[in-house]
Parts: sequence; structure tokens; C-alpha cells
Amino acid sequence: MYKNMEEKFNEATHLRSEGDRAMDAPLVTIDLPLFIKQIKQESTWKDKDRNAITVFKTNGMPLVLIALHAGAEMKTYSADYIISLQVIDGRMKFSADNRSVELSTGQMLALHKGITHRV
Repeated sequence: MYKNMEEKFNEATHLRSEGDRAMDAPLVTIDLPLFIKQIKQESTWKDKDRNAITVFKTNGMPLVLIALHAGAEMKTYSADYIISLQVIDGRMKFSADNRSVELSTGQMLALHKGITHRV
């Protein structure tokens, strides 16, 4: 079924030197606890108000794990694809189309493409 699909890997960098890992393939496993631990040990987390890692990326569907310090804000943004957001731990405020919602651990939301939003 997916025999002709080209698998894509990230490349190791000086910040993430652990080696290449699958970003797009017919089957990609994502170990969230491992990635959470990793991004919270990196210097970016210690020096900035957030850190993130893309754990999967294919046409129209990136999955990005973002850790935010309390009080951090993300700039207003509009995506060219449907987004979903899940709070793994903590609380956050999400605003879109003159509406705001507060989400807590375990809650999710979905937002259609092209809608300006803010976290």
C-alpha cells in the first residue's frame, strides 16, 4: 500500500545530536514522555520561555510538541492547515475569532485552517 512512499528523517544538529529520526513514514511511533524530557533538558528551555520539537511532518499535517513556561505567550498566527491542540499538562488560554477558551490537562481543541489564533 505505501511501498512507494519516501521516508523522511530529520538530521542531527549541534542542539540535537542524538542522530536522525523518522519524521514521515508509513508508521512513525512518537514517545511523548521521552520528547518532553528531552526538550526540558535542552538549553533553549532553560534560556527561553519555551522549547519545541517537531515529532511528525507530512504534507498538511505537522505534529509539534511545545513546552511553554508559565506566562509564555505565542504570537498571533494563522495556519494553512487544520490544527489540533492538546494540553498534556497544565493550563492554557487559546483565543481565536474574538473567542477565548481555557484548556487544562487532557483537553483538546480543533481549529479550521486560516483562522487567526493566539496561545
